[in-house]
Amino acid sequence: MTEQPDKLDLHSQDISEEKKRELLRLFPEIHTEGGKINFERLKTAMGEMVDVGKERYGMNWPGKADCFKTIQAPSMGTLRPCPEESVNFDTTENLIIEGDNLEVLKLLQKSYLGKIKMIYIDPPYNTGNDFIYPDNYTESLQTYLQYTGQVDSEGKKFSTNSETDGRFHSKWLNMMYPRLYLARNLLRDDGIVLINIDDNEVCNLRKFLDEIFGEENFVAQLTIENDSRARQYGSIATTHEYLLIYSKSQDYKHNTLTKENKNFQYADKDGGFDIYELRNRNIAFNIGNRPNLYYPFWVNPNSQDKDGFFQIGLEESEGWIKTFPQESQGVKTVWRWGKEKASKNLNTTLVARKHSGGFYQIVKKYRGNTFVYNSVWVDKEIKTDKGTLEIKALFDNKKVFDFPKPVELLNRALSIFSNEESIILDFFAGSGTTAHAIIELNKQDNGNRKFILVQLPEPCASDSEASKAGFKTISEITKERVRRVIKKLNEDDEKKSPRLFSEEKKKADRGFRVFKLAESNFKTWNADIAKGNVSALEKQLELHIDHIRPDRSQEDILYEILLKSGFALTPPIEKLELAGMTVFSAAGGTFLICLERKLTMGVIEAMAKRKPERVVCLDEGFTGNDQLKANAVQIFKTKGVNFKTV
Repeated sequence: MTEQPDKLDLHSQDISEEKKRELLRLFPEIHTEGGKINFERLKTAMGEMVDVGKERYGMNWPGKADCFKTIQAPSMGTLRPCPEESVNFDTTENLIIEGDNLEVLKLLQKSYLGKIKMIYIDPPYNTGNDFIYPDNYTESLQTYLQYTGQVDSEGKKFSTNSETDGRFHSKWLNMMYPRLYLARNLLRDDGIVLINIDDNEVCNLRKFLDEIFGEENFVAQLTIENDSRARQYGSIATTHEYLLIYSKSQDYKHNTLTKENKNFQYADKDGGFDIYELRNRNIAFNIGNRPNLYYPFWVNPNSQDKDGFFQIGLEESEGWIKTFPQESQGVKTVWRWGKEKASKNLNTTLVARKHSGGFYQIVKKYRGNTFVYNSVWVDKEIKTDKGTLEIKALFDNKKVFDFPKPVELLNRALSIFSNEESIILDFFAGSGTTAHAIIELNKQDNGNRKFILVQLPEPCASDSEASKAGFKTISEITKERVRRVIKKLNEDDEKKSPRLFSEEKKKADRGFRVFKLAESNFKTWNADIAKGNVSALEKQLELHIDHIRPDRSQEDILYEILLKSGFALTPPIEKLELAGMTVFSAAGGTFLICLERKLTMGVIEAMAKRKPERVVCLDEGFTGNDQLKANAVQIFKTKGVNFKTV
């Protein structure tokens, strides 16, 4: 039998298989003859580190085991390009994907594994009427296709999660857990996730984030005042929500922020400054473990200046007062600086002031305008009504989306947790605030942040302002908002007079590619058909004749191949003409894809001559010509080309 080309794997990444491979790499001794894992050997290898107790601390709920089945089930879907709904499709690196985010996250695993710097989501809060979920978790893609009318419905649907349901919290957890589990894989090692939530599920969310990300990677739980005017009679008015923040690992770092025109409390000949006590107020650092930081300063009591500061020294002087760090809780605390560093900053950065208690404090002058945010955010610019005003300003004074997040909230988060070249993912995109904030922030600092938005085409209520304005789904609002933001910024730029050397300024990426979740372009063999079902078997055999769905274009197939081969959805694609046939060139010519239905030796030789790393062709292109297929295998093999068919 002649050598056959390998077949391209059309499944999304197999998460469980990846983890198994990693375990076998670390512990080859646990490998069994059948390629499985011997857990008894793993326990032996790990020794006392394995917890074999029956009672363990952890979080559990009905359906958690099914969450892992959902995570491990690969997707057979694809993402179809929609250039007609996009802005600058050929050049942009931004994405808006319409579809169920669980399936989309699975499909992104190969292409975006470890590439996302920041994830921000504003998921359903599980309030009893805003929660859309698939009733049948085992058929997520099929359920989505039925929901969007792409296939006939069989009773499965998306619906609200009623508070009267006995599994009210469990259903929400079953929806969120797999999505965040898969999302973590996409983060870089220094990546960060930020999740808006309220009192309904904050406790549950934090517990399972501890499990997915690790307690040690908890960064903060911010309290955000989102509505200072809220009223609730007979109870306490709820005026806040939360922003939970977790890092993927300890490699995470946040940015230092600055405030312009900061008002300082004091000023001297060198400018404004604030003061901070030099004493380390943390009693964990004390004379017992930091003896080198426990030494005296000497204060001149006759040197008080107009601001109440005194001259200091490190040597005894007549009439000067000896000063040590003050005790706290019976513990002798220490200074933050050693004696050598202090000696270089006497009466410049370091001075003394008299405390109301009668003793002297050594203080440090702080002149910088850098700052960190505290854990409570109270600002009119981040309140919900600000987000509503921003939506209405873009949509002709129509409130087409309820409770949108304000741009400043995202702007602030992006400024702290991303950099100018980051990829930011939002898989509960809503009205598209994340993209709005990224585009505006890129304009402010000439950055090149890129966004990936994912939004379910959830129908707009028939009596809503959105429906009256002509929007059928939430995802339509998402796309239209980003279009209008781009249009407005471009118009603003056109009104400004051109600057000197403006042609040298990097051109901002103001566009996005739209993709829509759909069934694979290829009809796949179903090994689960019932034995004896002749008609079903006949349909399966027909796949050997024509396994490509009839309504799919070459571009549809192209992007599925890129996605399933581990390439991003935004690389520039060159369309070549080789031996009279169309060949797509990606990754700088290292990957060639020919989707012609009848291949020739000429196009095979022309592709091989370019010496790419990979080539993919349609298996259908070799129909009735086994000799050409065999020759193609040998030609590419001699050139060192990885050749596959699909």
